[in-house]
Amino acid sequence: MFTGIIEDIGRIEIIVAINNHAGLLLTIASEKIVSDVNLGDSISVNGICLTVTNFTDTNFQVEVMPETIAKTSLEGIANNSRVNLERAMKANARFGGHIVSGHIDGIGKITAIEADGIANWYTIQTSKPLMRYIIMKGSIAIDGTSLTVAGVEGDTFKVSIIPHTIEQTIFSTYQVGSIVNLENDIVGKYIEQFTVKERV
Repeated sequence: MFTGIIEDIGRIEIIVAINNHAGLLLTIASEKIVSDVNLGDSISVNGICLTVTNFTDTNFQVEVMPETIAKTSLEGIANNSRVNLERAMKANARFGGHIVSGHIDGIGKITAIEADGIANWYTIQTSKPLMRYIIMKGSIAIDGTSLTVAGVEGDTFKVSIIPHTIEQTIFSTYQVGSIVNLENDIVGKYIEQFTVKERV
C-alpha cells in the first residue's frame, strides 16, 4: 500500500523487452529509493505497483507485464523518462495522502494547464467508467501522486497543484496532451461493491 506522497523522481536508464517482446524490464535510477530497498519490495512507479527484481547502489530493476503496459502510460515510456517513485508505506509511518493500491484503473489525457496565482490548474479527460468514481473534493492518484479533485464536468476533472508538488513530482514535465495514470479512490469502489451485494 502507498500514500501518494512521492519520495523521489527517478530516471529510466535502460528498457529491455522480455517475454518475447510482450513485457519490459526497466532499470530506474534513484539513489534515494535504493538506500532502503530489498529484493521483492513493492515500488510505485508513476502509480504502478511493481516488484524490485534487482538493485545496485544507484538503480533498481522492475519487470512490467503485458497487461500493465497496455493499461497504463508505460506503453509510451522511453529512456531518460522521469518517473514518480514511492516505496510501500511502513506501518509506523505518517499517513500523509490517501490509500493508494498501485493498481491503475486507466489513463487520462491532460487537456489544459492554466496558471492561477501561485498554483496551476490541470484539466484531465478520461473515460466514463473512471469518471463515475471521481467526485468533488474526492481523492485521486495521478501518476501515483495523491491529489484532491477540485472540479468535475462531463468527461473531465480538474486538480490544482501548488509549486511544492510541481517541484517534487513529474508534474513539471506535463504538457497538454500528456498521458497520465489514474487510480480512483479505493474507498468509493468498495462502497459500491458492498452496496451491490446488499441489493442481490
